[in-house]
Amino acid sequence: MSALTKAKGFKKSKSGLYVSMATSAFGVIGVVKQIKRARSESDTLRLVDAIVTGAAVVTNLAILYREVKRLGDDDVLLG
Repeated sequence: MSALTKAKGFKKSKSGLYVSMATSAFGVIGVVKQIKRARSESDTLRLVDAIVTGAAVVTNLAILYREVKRLGDDDVLLG
């Protein structure tokens, strides 16, 4: 099995999904900073952009969580 094939399989593993979730969670930090800056500058357009970006991050986290649950359906300990 080549290294590229292993790397592609990592995305669909539990550990790969957890890494993706952690990466997306760090996106929340950027969104919070963007919202604070937009509010301090009273910039409505930046605030809307931050809200839309935040919604995308939340949606991404929800999708990744669903994938983790699907992988865990056959595992008795995960419930």
